[in-house]
Amino acid sequence: MIRHDVVITGIGIVSSLGEGCDAHWNALTAPDPRPVLDTERYAPYPVHPLPEIDWTLQIPKRGDQRQMETWQRLGTYTAGLALQDAGVKDDEALVSSMDMTVAAGGGERDVPVDIDVLEASLTRKDRDLLLNEKLTTELRPTLFLAQLSNLLAGNISIVHKVTGSSRTFMGEEGAGVSALEHAAARIRAGQSTHALVGAAFNAEHSDMLLGYELAGYLHRGPHRTVWARDGQPGGGIVAGSGAAFLVLEAHDHARAAGRRVYAKLGPVESGRALRLGEGLQDAIAAMIAGFGLDKKTLAISGASGAHAATAAERTALDEPGNLVARGMSTMTGHLKEAQLPFAVALAALAVHRGAAYPPFDAEAEKPWSGGAPDRILTTAIGYHRFEGAALVEKA
Repeated sequence: MIRHDVVITGIGIVSSLGEGCDAHWNALTAPDPRPVLDTERYAPYPVHPLPEIDWTLQIPKRGDQRQMETWQRLGTYTAGLALQDAGVKDDEALVSSMDMTVAAGGGERDVPVDIDVLEASLTRKDRDLLLNEKLTTELRPTLFLAQLSNLLAGNISIVHKVTGSSRTFMGEEGAGVSALEHAAARIRAGQSTHALVGAAFNAEHSDMLLGYELAGYLHRGPHRTVWARDGQPGGGIVAGSGAAFLVLEAHDHARAAGRRVYAKLGPVESGRALRLGEGLQDAIAAMIAGFGLDKKTLAISGASGAHAATAAERTALDEPGNLVARGMSTMTGHLKEAQLPFAVALAALAVHRGAAYPPFDAEAEKPWSGGAPDRILTTAIGYHRFEGAALVEKA
């Protein structure tokens, strides 16, 4: 069977550092790169906030914007950036046949209604009746539709006319890994020639932060780098709002159209280790070993900061002795479903521009002395479940 090489021809990224490739490259390669943080709104939990965005640049109709929650607007906007970057946004024939694979969460809750229900429950005993009353009188009729995970893909189809096959994965970091793995596998097998793949996450929403904190995962207090949160108050995660979408193509398909190629997407691996003892560390080490990296290699780590998972990943990255890691979440925050797509985007940028990122933590990360990186390992080790990694190479 013919195996088709998969290449990255379009990148759309948004985070607290800005929007687009140039903004991120400039921020991350500055002599002393610093994260953008909001330490006031959700104190004692810092977050990496969205930059100011003019939504009309990618979602021109106000009606389309109004019916989307922030994470849907963010994903739809960033998908438009990727299509524009690839030079295919206005090619109706191409986008109408483009496949789409999206990683998504379960939408955003109506927080005022949640608060209203909780306050009413303090004075009423008939809580079953109370819930029925609130569900029928307070929730917007469209809310349930807006909560559907595949509405992000639906909005991308409506706004950008991407109307090939569509698949949505759920499952936090694992969803982003699976979306990338699935889209690449289809192109390699000749079942698809071009695809849009990615995810978005809005951390600036109380219920999103609550989901982390109920299990004790959020870092509290002053910001620390992703490698320096063990032993600090809280669980280690600093959440970030952001999104990453990639246009993937079969190499011959991109070449025939004369498109610029950022990098080749190599193997994408995934797993669900039993996290007992050193099980996670061993699983990550085996995953890394499977890529056969026998020389000095840059690694864009999507480590979340969660204490146990991050410690296991750090050990697995250090043991081979030839990996030079950069903890992406120090600069962007934890992007949940978008973690691996974002790491792959940053890796593709570095390969394309022929330069490595400087350390984001001068104490924990080694300087790079390997010249222009021609292959970069990317990881997304779930803070609670699922592990993934992908190799990005010079095309």
